[in-house]
Amino acid sequence: MALIVVWSQTALDDVDAIAAYIFKDSPFYAKAVTEKLLKVAEGVAAFPQIGRTVPELNQAHIRERFVYSYRLIYEIKPTQIEILTVVHGRRLLETV
Repeated sequence: MALIVVWSQTALDDVDAIAAYIFKDSPFYAKAVTEKLLKVAEGVAAFPQIGRTVPELNQAHIRERFVYSYRLIYEIKPTQIEILTVVHGRRLLETV
């Protein structure tokens, strides 16, 4: 049974900021990246273990999936998947 996906306000703000940044150069790619982030997040609900453990945290219940150059970081909870944040792959997690 697939878990439900819940987005934290931080993660929603991250996606908005990413889309706004990309939109300056390409509305088409801003939409494509946003849609892909949403699709990958929904896919995690069916297979929560599919992402790798976040190396900086080394906690089995906090995982990530890469979407283009972004890290979609989520926490596996008993009844849901919480999307915690979306950060650029080159950005250090400690600064988030």
